[in-house]
Amino acid sequence: MKPEDNLAALKANSYPGRGLCVGMDETGRRVFQVYWIMGRSANSRNRIFVSENGTLRTAPADPAKVQDPSRIIYNAMRELTGVFIATNGDQTDTIYDNMKAGGSFADALQARTYEPDAPSFTARISSVCDLRPGGLVAQVSILKKSPFADAAERHLFQYEALPKGAGYTVTTYAGDGNPLPRFEGEPYLLPIRGSARAAAEILWGALDAANRVALAVKTIDLSSAASEIEIINAYKPV
Repeated sequence: MKPEDNLAALKANSYPGRGLCVGMDETGRRVFQVYWIMGRSANSRNRIFVSENGTLRTAPADPAKVQDPSRIIYNAMRELTGVFIATNGDQTDTIYDNMKAGGSFADALQARTYEPDAPSFTARISSVCDLRPGGLVAQVSILKKSPFADAAERHLFQYEALPKGAGYTVTTYAGDGNPLPRFEGEPYLLPIRGSARAAAEILWGALDAANRVALAVKTIDLSSAASEIEIINAYKPV
C-alpha cells in the first residue's frame, strides 16, 4: 500500500497503540524519528512527553494520579554521537548502554523480551538510526510473544536507505480488543511531509482523538547530525 493509503488505514484504526516511524523528509536532508503513545486507561492517559538535550521521556501529567509507573514512565529517545535511539519502553536505556559500550542494537535486545502485561503481552518496538561511517541508516525491531508458547519472536528489519517523504512504521497493536491484537507483518510506510511540526500534525491527526496521548518528532540533520524534537501533548501538566 502507498503511504497515503496507510495513513487512511491508521485513521480508521481506533487503537494501534504505541507507534514508531523512521524515515526521511522530501529533500533527503533530514532523518525523522517519530514516536507516539496512546492510552485506554486513566493511568495510561495521564502522561506527557518532555524533552531535554536530545532525550525524550514520558512524565506524569498529574503526579498525584499515577497508579503504576512501571511501564508508562521511561526514556523513549536517547542519543549517542551519531546514534539515535527510539523505543516504546525502558529498553531505550538497554540499547543506549550496550551501544555506548561498543555493542550492537540487535545484541542489546537479546537481553530483553516482550512486556509482561498479560493477556496482551505488548510487543517491544525499537528503532535506531546509526549515522556513523559504516552504520546502517535505520534498524527496526519488533519483539513480541509467540502465539504458540511462552517464548519470544524477534523480528529485525535493517535499511541501508530510507525513502524520501515517508517513514517505516510499526505499532504495538493491530487494533482495539481484549486482549489487544498484536501487530503483524513488516513495517509499513507513512507519509512524512514538510517541517517537523507539519509532519507531527499530519500523524497526530490520524490518531483516534479519544485515545491519543502524545506524539514526538525528532529531526536529524544528515550534514551535522544535530537534532531537534517537536512535541504534541494531549494533556497539560498539573
